[in-house]
Formats: sequence, structure tokens, C-alpha cells
Amino acid sequence: MYGVVLAAGRGTRMRPLTDRRPKPLLPVGDRSLLERVFDTARDVVDEFVVVTGYQGDAVREAIGDSYRDRPVHYVEQAETLGTAHAIEQTEPVVDDDFLVLNGDVVVDASLPRALAEAGAPAIAATEVEDPRAYGVISTAEDGSLAGIVEKPADPPTNLANVGCYAFEPEVFEYIDRTPESERGEYEITATIDRLLGDGRRIDVARYDGAWLDVGRPWELLKANELALDALDDGTEVSGTVEEGVHLHGPVVVEEGARVRSGAYVEGPALICEGADVGPNAYIRGSTVVGPDAHVGHSVEIKNSVLMADASVGHLSYVGDSVLGRDVNFGAGTNVANLRHDGENVRMTVKGERTDTGRRKLGAVVGDGAKTGINTSLNAGVKLGAGETTGLAEAVTRDRPSE
Repeated sequence: MYGVVLAAGRGTRMRPLTDRRPKPLLPVGDRSLLERVFDTARDVVDEFVVVTGYQGDAVREAIGDSYRDRPVHYVEQAETLGTAHAIEQTEPVVDDDFLVLNGDVVVDASLPRALAEAGAPAIAATEVEDPRAYGVISTAEDGSLAGIVEKPADPPTNLANVGCYAFEPEVFEYIDRTPESERGEYEITATIDRLLGDGRRIDVARYDGAWLDVGRPWELLKANELALDALDDGTEVSGTVEEGVHLHGPVVVEEGARVRSGAYVEGPALICEGADVGPNAYIRGSTVVGPDAHVGHSVEIKNSVLMADASVGHLSYVGDSVLGRDVNFGAGTNVANLRHDGENVRMTVKGERTDTGRRKLGAVVGDGAKTGINTSLNAGVKLGAGETTGLAEAVTRDRPSE
């Protein structure tokens, strides 16, 4: 069985974190989103096929020709014309039953296992409290799929389409006959309607595990929180922890990392290979200090993600934030992460102000951005890749990259 992973999208809602990288390579804990998808399916598939598009070469370079002894093939979706169109690109490679998984969605291993056990064709479904924002699944008396209706005002069930499937190669014939939607795309749900119309039975694989579409920056924070929640209790130290360091709760210090004297770390926290923390730094909440990142003297990092080579040198506070690769915060840079009126923090996504659902949310900073000393970043602000701030500047509005 093949595992087809859709990873071609531009990830515009995730900007500025995707200005210089494809979204499936965003880090979640100690691995990328894409690697986490591979891990969930590895036990039930023999080979992976990745559908790439935006910065596909970066995906190939990061993953290579195999992942944990499973061969990895790549096909390109030159234009993002819908899920059916993406799956169609795999036809030259796929000659057996296959699973379809998304390269930017967090699930656990029980989902691909349930699809594999159901047999092709099958669709994964999960119960949600309010299904009106989803594709809603109806079932027949025998439990098989009866139909899918998109975002209904009056949902027939509370079963949402997870967007993961099992198919036989014959589905390619049905994709060939799938019409273009009103959005100008070829949707796999329309293909499924054609299968049902021909009397094909489609099983419904029930799933009740984690399901998080990592489409917006604050959802990357949530994905990291879920990943760190899975850490074993206690500490795991392979790197260097100097005398006078206090580690509490689930804390992982990877080989090659250093935590200097006076640092105080309250897990869950992951300090990755080559990272340097302290002296006298305070790390708390679900925090990832990425490979070769630097957290310096008198810096507090709370519930945040610092990607590879990011640096918060000294005398700074970073809370509920995401800092991209090679970000450099000047001394005294402080991030606000709470509104005074107690309302949820809002963030601009594709030009629209969006309620993030989070009372605490700091800044999202693109790769290579730099702040001058004593910079203040307001709650929900985005600083684009390569952007800079001046001395003692207060940033209250987004500053996108050119």
C-alpha cells in the first residue's frame, strides 16, 4: 500500500513563516509536519508518494529518497487545482491501493490504521460539536458512506470529513471524469460522489484522535503544544547541563545542546541539538528552542517556538510567539501577548482580521528578521521575513516582507 501525502500548497495563511519555506517543513516539536505525517502512516504503508508544488526542491532535499526505510517518491502539482487534481498527479507511480493524507494536518497513527483496516475505498470521519464548518458525512444503515454535504446550515450528522481517504487505482478513472467546481478546482469529494453514483460502497473509518489543520500561525503553536504534551514525564538529558540549572517537569536537552548555570526550565520543553540557553534564562510552557538557537542572559521564553539559528540574546521577553529561522532579537526586545481588554488576540490573515481564539498570543516573525534594541512588538503582530526594526521602535501593525 502507498501513502500519498499532499504537500503542494503555497501556505499563504501561514505567512510570514512560509515566505522562505514550504509549510509541510515547518517544525512541530523535534520533526517537521511532513515527517510527523510519515510517522503516523509508516506501519501501514510500504512506500510514500509526496505531491509537491511550492518550493518542492526544499521538500526533496529535506526528506530525500527514503524515510525510516520506506521509499519516498515525488510528483509535482504545477498548479494547485484541487485535491482530485493533486491525487491525479500520482497515477504514473501508484499501481496499488493507497492512502491519501495531508502534509499539514496533525493526526495520530490510529487514523491511517483505521483507513487501512477499512479497505479501499474508504473515508475518515470524526465527530465534532458543530459540524457546520465542515464537510458533513451521512451514513447508510450498514455504516457505509451515503453522502457528503459541504458546510450545511442544518447538518444531517455530527460526522466531519477529516480529508483523508483510502482508494484503489481505479479512482483515477473517476478523477478523469470529475468536473471543475465553481471555485475552479477539481475536488475529490466530487469524485467520491461519482463513485457513489455508480453504486460503489465506500466505508467510513471512524477516528476519535487529535485532528488539527495547521493552516495559520497560532495553529503551529497549538501543534507544538500537542507534541510536547506527549513527552515522557521527567527529564531526558543528552547534552550539557551545567551546575546551578533547575529542570522541572518534562524537559528534553538533546545531544550537543548546552544549558548554562542559573537557567530555570519548566517543561514541557525541548532544547534541540546545538542550542545554547543561559546563563540565567527562564524557559517555561510548551517551548521549543530549535537547533543551534540561542537564548541568552536574563531572557524569558514562554510557550514559544524558536526555529533553527534564532537568537534572543539578552534582557528580552518572548511569549506565545513563533520566531523563524535566523531571527535575531536585539537586547531588550519585548513581546506583548495579552490584550488589556481581555478579548482574544486578533491577527490579520490574507488581509482579514481574524479572531485567533487565544487570549494569549504574541508575535510571528519570519526568517531572517532582526529587531533593534528595546523594540516592542504588540500582541498579534507579524514581522515579515528579512524585515528589521529600529532602535526602541514600537511595532503595532504588521510589517510584511517585500
